[in-house]
Amino acid sequence: MLKNAVLIFAASLALVGCTSGSVFRDSKPSEPSVASAEPDLRVEEPIDPGTMSAKRIKATLSGKSWKWQSPKFSGVTLYADDGSSLVEVTGKGTTTGKWTVKDGQLCESFSPAPFLPKGQPMTCKPFSGSGSRYQVGQATFTLA
Repeated sequence: MLKNAVLIFAASLALVGCTSGSVFRDSKPSEPSVASAEPDLRVEEPIDPGTMSAKRIKATLSGKSWKWQSPKFSGVTLYADDGSSLVEVTGKGTTTGKWTVKDGQLCESFSPAPFLPKGQPMTCKPFSGSGSRYQVGQATFTLA
């Protein structure tokens, strides 16, 4: 008798599990869990297929140091995952900053430093490229 009750209970649980799953629903599969170790880079394509998504730009920059060369200056910037940055301008010194992204743009601000007495407010520049080479406004970024 107890054995039959256990079997009926187990069968009921299995049936409830099936009906609560997406097998019987006309819905899209669920999104990956937040606890995933790898970043989910699947995003809806932007209107302009040449524009990188904010999510992809963030994944590209986060936790890495990038050498950059602009028409007037060069240096290295470390983009921390928390939106802060450490910037070394060749021959000038270092400063800290903050960064964020928008679809197709990198936005940065910089703290005051001897070579940048007033700092720089948040400014957004177009971001494009692939692999280990990107264009940010007039600056070229390569993976350090």
